[in-house]
Amino acid sequence: MQKLLPPHLFLIALVSMIALHVAQPEPRWAGDTQLLAGLAFAAVFLALAFIGAAQFRRHRTNIHTFRKPDTLVTSGLFRWTRNPMYLGFAGALAGAAIAMNCVSGLVITLLYVLIADRWYIRFEERTMAETFGPAYAEYRAKTRRWI
Repeated sequence: MQKLLPPHLFLIALVSMIALHVAQPEPRWAGDTQLLAGLAFAAVFLALAFIGAAQFRRHRTNIHTFRKPDTLVTSGLFRWTRNPMYLGFAGALAGAAIAMNCVSGLVITLLYVLIADRWYIRFEERTMAETFGPAYAEYRAKTRRWI
C-alpha cells in the first residue's frame, strides 16, 4: 500500500467516478448550472491541493507520504488545516461528482476521505509526532486535521 501515493489514489478515484458515470449515466436534473458549479468547486479545491504542495516546495520539505518529513510547515494554508492537499483532493472529487450529477461519485469521494484519514494521515501523524515531538503536538492541538 505504501506505493499507492495520495495523488495516485485521487486519480484512481476520479477515473472510477468518470467510468461509472459513462457506464451508467444518472439523469441530469440541474443542467448547466450544476455542471459549472461542480467544476468551479473542483477547481477551487484542486488549487488548494496545489498551493499546499507549493508550500512544501517553498519550505524544501519532503512531500512523499511515506518518507520522513524535513520541516514542520505551519504557515499559509497549514494554519487552517493540517492537510490542505487531502482536503483539496477530496473537494475536487466532490466537485466532479456534483458536475456529473453522480451519486456514486459522492460514495467514491467518501471512500477517498476514509482511506486518506485512516491510512495516509494516521501514518503521517505518527511520523510527524516522532520527528517533531512537542512542536507537532502543539500544532496538532491548535490546527484541525481537515477544516
